[in-house]
Amino acid sequence: MAEKQKILIVDDDENIAELISLYMTKECFETLIVGDGESALSAVKTYAPNLILLDLMLPGMDGYQVCREVRAASSVPIIMLSAKGEVFDKVLGLELGADDYMEKPFDSKELVARVKAVLRRYKPVIQESAPAERDNEVRLTDLVINRSNYSVTFQGRRIEMPPKELELLYFLASQPNHVYSREQLLDQIWGYEYVGDTRTVDVHIKRIREKIGDHKKWKITTIWGVGYKFELM
Repeated sequence: MAEKQKILIVDDDENIAELISLYMTKECFETLIVGDGESALSAVKTYAPNLILLDLMLPGMDGYQVCREVRAASSVPIIMLSAKGEVFDKVLGLELGADDYMEKPFDSKELVARVKAVLRRYKPVIQESAPAERDNEVRLTDLVINRSNYSVTFQGRRIEMPPKELELLYFLASQPNHVYSREQLLDQIWGYEYVGDTRTVDVHIKRIREKIGDHKKWKITTIWGVGYKFELM
């Protein structure tokens, strides 16, 4: 029997946390509930979750800080949950490394669907270099993007990237010199059902550039008023 995937639920509202746990358990996930940021950081190390459902309004360390701390050491997928629905809050969450953002109150079926969608995109494998990986790999000077084991290597150094950042980089790099609009990139990476601002793409491009910058042989180029392309020099 396949091992159950583990969901870490971080929420100080016990009723909401238990309800989320019930939804996840019905879908055959294993769950662990913690009620504050410090406990969440500890659980990431000891519980090793496959995904984190992270409330923003936590006692002491808030969800934004938790996300920042987790991202400093891990690429585990994070879905933020919050009653805050302003664009600023969503963009900030994404900038800090969240893979998705849901407003409270949320529909249970949508939450389950988003969890499954994020986990489908994030499937690290144990094998170092299976032949099948080459079909999901882009190799450029000083840069290797592998979609099979969700790894990015830049100048010989492993770069931690959340799933959506990696998928966006892979998609652009696998279609060099092709210009894509923000709307096209949203559809390709987030799916047509994603309801979000096109600034989401800008946020992820910004984070990718911060990690790998421009290279003398390639770079991600902004096409003003349109979108982006991965340009080979």
